[in-house]
Amino acid sequence: MGIVVRMLLWAWIILDVGASSVELPEITDAKFIEDCVMEHNRARSSVSPSASNMFYMSWDAGLAITARAWAKQCVFKHNIYLDDARRVHPTFSSVGENIWTGSPPSSFNVKTAIKSWEDEKADYDYQRNTCSNVCTHYTQVVWDSSYKVGCAVQRCPNGVAHFNSRDGVIFICNYAPRGNMNGMRPFESSNQTTSGCKVSCGNKLCCNKERDSPKSYNWSPDWDPALAAPDSNFVSILVVRPVALTLTFIAAFAVHYFYPDVFCYE
Repeated sequence: MGIVVRMLLWAWIILDVGASSVELPEITDAKFIEDCVMEHNRARSSVSPSASNMFYMSWDAGLAITARAWAKQCVFKHNIYLDDARRVHPTFSSVGENIWTGSPPSSFNVKTAIKSWEDEKADYDYQRNTCSNVCTHYTQVVWDSSYKVGCAVQRCPNGVAHFNSRDGVIFICNYAPRGNMNGMRPFESSNQTTSGCKVSCGNKLCCNKERDSPKSYNWSPDWDPALAAPDSNFVSILVVRPVALTLTFIAAFAVHYFYPDVFCYE
């Protein structure tokens, strides 16, 4: 019995070699939600010049559901359904989006990803309202009237299409109402207008109890891959991995039978 147990353990170790050692958070993970909200509001509170009416940004589960559904596509391009608002959110009339991707999966963390968007402020000229390089991720993060955010991260073992073919992750945040409206600045300077912030929640942000309250949704976008096929992780855990474990155990038993000295026990 001891030999069988050792062989099972050995087989399981072999099976798990190369398997995911990086645990990526779900969209319901409290720490993930807290980090996403905190990093966005940190960036929003530090805009220069100071904004006159920068809304506090809070979490929206519906936006996170959409972010998760599109992240599962593992493709580095914007959601093709964004122009049809009802297919990306049950109530908002417009939704914006930022995307980050990296490899290996261990390279992901919320702060680093959002900071990469914020760093585009170096390429944004507020006075001229122009970009010297890509800066629309930054302007969406600090768009003053975008007050809801929902994010998701997805592992892509076969790579992210239009980025690279290596094992990596894609991180998506959706925003409502959307920013980056043509011809508009992301926020108005407090030097240009009288502050429109009725209730301040500190850090130069404007709060609203109703606006910031969490909402739940019994909803999924009609294009969500999860509606068409079982989740790949579910299939892997319940079908593929047990079969692979069985085959690995058989192989280990055969090796032990024909080459008994391969396994050494003390």
